[in-house]
Amino acid sequence: MTHSQPDSRRWIALVVLCAGMLMIVLDQTIVNVALPSIQRDLGFSQSSLAWVINAYLIAFGGLLLLAGRLGDLVGRKRVFLTGITLFTLASILCGASQDQAVLVIARFVQGAGGALTSSVILGMIVTMFPEPGDQAKAIGVFSFVASAGASIGLLAGGVITQALSWHWIFFVNVPIGLATAALALRLVTSDEGLGLDKGADVPGAVLITTSLMLGVYTIVKAADYGWGSLHTVGLGAVAVALAVGFVVRERQAATPLIPLGIFRSRAITGANLVQALMVSGLFGMFFLGAVYMQRVLGYKPLDVGLAFLPVAVGIGVLSLGVTPRLNMRYGAKQTLLPGLLLVTASLVLLARAPVHAGYLSDLALPMLLMGLGAGLVFPSLMTTAMSGVQMHEAGLASGLVNTSMQVGGALGLAVLATLSSTRTHDLVAHGSSPASALTSGFHLSLVIGSGLLLTSIVVAGVVLQAARPSVPEPEFAAGDELAFSEAA
Repeated sequence: MTHSQPDSRRWIALVVLCAGMLMIVLDQTIVNVALPSIQRDLGFSQSSLAWVINAYLIAFGGLLLLAGRLGDLVGRKRVFLTGITLFTLASILCGASQDQAVLVIARFVQGAGGALTSSVILGMIVTMFPEPGDQAKAIGVFSFVASAGASIGLLAGGVITQALSWHWIFFVNVPIGLATAALALRLVTSDEGLGLDKGADVPGAVLITTSLMLGVYTIVKAADYGWGSLHTVGLGAVAVALAVGFVVRERQAATPLIPLGIFRSRAITGANLVQALMVSGLFGMFFLGAVYMQRVLGYKPLDVGLAFLPVAVGIGVLSLGVTPRLNMRYGAKQTLLPGLLLVTASLVLLARAPVHAGYLSDLALPMLLMGLGAGLVFPSLMTTAMSGVQMHEAGLASGLVNTSMQVGGALGLAVLATLSSTRTHDLVAHGSSPASALTSGFHLSLVIGSGLLLTSIVVAGVVLQAARPSVPEPEFAAGDELAFSEAA
């Protein structure tokens, strides 16, 4: 896939790729609103309910690097289409689930399909749009889909769950997946890849995926066994040992899954670390925020989706036009830092929401600040993480960006959900009302999330370089607008 494509076709192909990404991202959060219904119908406990999210995130995050590498080896279009197919089939199984184990396994398979699909998209975009101006606009569109899709998923989940049932939040993926695959076959240019003889490091992928899965399982079950128990400490030590084994493997492998030399780049290391810290706090907010609104404030599923709408609007307004221009004019770091401050402020304000919170008085402003902040942050991080990447490493870098998001989100969600659940149970045991205890657990997760965001600000300020691009501010050409209107 190269710039030899007609200009209008490149932009239409971008829309197709982003449609695939939107389906993947929507499925990560569309489930949040339906969690109480799923818990009631299938009998999940509060702590085990997180596995409906984590099974997806762990498969997604654990396989992204391998999937990105496979895209470099066998062709990114082929990997993209394989992922769409697997994701669509797994969605059917999720929707038909009548048992806890079946749903969790199907969500794991969905995560694998999502990893194959999304791992190559950013690399394809960088290859399709090598010019800095066009690339900034294209990454802005992708960032909007990848970040705003999360809050749009909450709205869609509310509508579908309330109008139909939670099963349909999965069934709706089927027509979208089929349409995306058909359009990608026609519009996305094929690429040859380097060849499988270059190696894909399957042992490395097994080590890191097993480590992540075991780590999240250990954290989730800590609420039952205790943080200092032999079960928690022992399994945690095994998870750490597997992670160390992965690093050793990467140092010795002829064709490592992650060439460790890539982390010599301050841009790549800093951007991925900042993103992991940020989403660790945000994923817990989306998950526990949906539970808080339904079980404490009495919101219906649709109400929860509407409550998060300012997040999607804020991200959309900034990601599609404003942030790419700010990145080009002032540099990604100068755009990133104010965004991180806004997101941190939103979590701090939400941590003050009372048991009887009013939406306009307590929730609306934090939601808007979160949307504006995320709209500044995500395009800036993706631009930074992909800067200076060689074309043959685009798949790896793309997979790394997505991995830091999914792994950070999975581990953050596991920790925050477990700590929140533990605090809630302790308070109920000491006589607090369920609503008060749930609110206190929600507040604890937000305070910890705010700490993670503050850490990300420090990392961004110290690690990332404040390089100002020399290219002029990008302007959308008439042909670009025509291409988008034709695609719509």
